[in-house]
Amino acid sequence: MDFGLTEAQQMIKTSAKEFLERECPKSFVRAMEHDERGFTPELWRRLAQVGWLRMPFPEESGGDGQDFVTVALLLEEMARACLPGPYFTSVALCGLPIAQFGSPAQKREYLKKIGDGQLIMSLATLEPSVRYDTAGVQLEATARDGGFVLNGTKLLVPYANSADSLLVSARTKKTARPRAVRTATADDGITMFIVPTSARGISLTPLKTIAYDPQHEVAFNNVQVGRDAVLGQVDGGAAIFDKISQWGAVGSCAMMVGAADKVLEMTVEYVKSRVAFGRPIGAFQAIQHHCANMAVDAESSRAITFEAAWHVAEGLPETDRMVSMAKGWTSEATRHLYALGHQCHGAIGLTLEYDLQLYSRRCKVWEMTFGDANYHQDRLTRLAGL
Repeated sequence: MDFGLTEAQQMIKTSAKEFLERECPKSFVRAMEHDERGFTPELWRRLAQVGWLRMPFPEESGGDGQDFVTVALLLEEMARACLPGPYFTSVALCGLPIAQFGSPAQKREYLKKIGDGQLIMSLATLEPSVRYDTAGVQLEATARDGGFVLNGTKLLVPYANSADSLLVSARTKKTARPRAVRTATADDGITMFIVPTSARGISLTPLKTIAYDPQHEVAFNNVQVGRDAVLGQVDGGAAIFDKISQWGAVGSCAMMVGAADKVLEMTVEYVKSRVAFGRPIGAFQAIQHHCANMAVDAESSRAITFEAAWHVAEGLPETDRMVSMAKGWTSEATRHLYALGHQCHGAIGLTLEYDLQLYSRRCKVWEMTFGDANYHQDRLTRLAGL
C-alpha cells in the first residue's frame, strides 16, 4: 500500500508553496490583520486564476474534480504562509456541501461562481450554546407561506462581512432526545439553508479574536427565505452538518500541520544561530530534546491528519472515529509544539515583530475550531460505546 502523495498532488503542493512565498509575504499578512476585510480582492482573483477556488468541484460544475486530500494539502501550505482570506469557509465548508448535497439548480447557481471568485460564502453553524454537534442548533426556521422564517444568532462566522451568502444550520423540528453519537436520519429536525447576506433581517457584529481574522456574530431577525434555499431535504440536514464537521475538523488539522512545520523550521534555524555561553544554544541537550519532541509532534500530526483526510475523501466506515483521533491528537500535539518553540526562542518569540506569534495565535484558533481535544476525546469514548 502506497501512503505517499501522487505525482499530481506533489506538483500541487510544490507549486502552492512557491506561489504563496511570492504572493503572501509576512508584511502582507500583518497588514491584513488590521484590514476590515481581512484580505484583498486582488489576491482572491489570483487564487481563482491559479484554479484553487474551483479545484475540488466536479468537472461538470467547472471544477477540476480533485479530492479532499488535495484540499488538505493546499490548506497545509496556506497555513504555512499564514494566507488570509475565506478559502477554507467558502470553498471547503460551503462549496463542497453544495457539490455533494445540492440540487442541480443550486450547483449551477453557486459552484462556478465560487470557483471563478465571483461569489464568496461562509459557514454559520456555531451558536451561543457553544456545542459542536447538532444538539447545539437553536436558530429556528419556521415554515410560512411556502418558505421559512429564520430567527436566532450565529457566532464566529468567518468573513461574513465579505460573504455574498451564508450556509446556515437551523432547527425546523424539535426532537425529544439529544443526538449524541448516532447515525443521522431524516427525523433529526435540522435543515441547512443557503441565505444571502443581503436578506432583510440579517445584521453583523464584528468580534475580536486572537488571530485578528474577521469573525462576526450574525443575527437573524425574521429572515425570510424560499424553499429553494434548503440544501438537501427539510429535517434531513444532520447528515450534511456531520459531513461539514468532518471537512472542518480535518481541514483545521491540515492547517495546524502547516503551521507546526513552519514553527519547527523556524525554531531549528534559530537555535543554530543564537549563541549563549560561547556556543549555539542548539548544542545543548535540553534544546535538542525540545526540537526532537517538536519533530515527533509535527510528523505524527501530519500522518494522522492525512489518514483522516483519506477516510473523509473515500467515505470509509470508520471516518468519524478517524476524524476525532486526528483532531484530538493534532490539537494537543500542535499546542505542545508551539509552546516548545516559544520556549526555545525565549522573549523574542513573543514580540509582534517576530513571525512566531503569527503561527501560535492561529494554531490556538484552529485548535478550538470544530471541536477541541477534550471534545474529540469524549467523542471517541462514545463512539467506542463507553
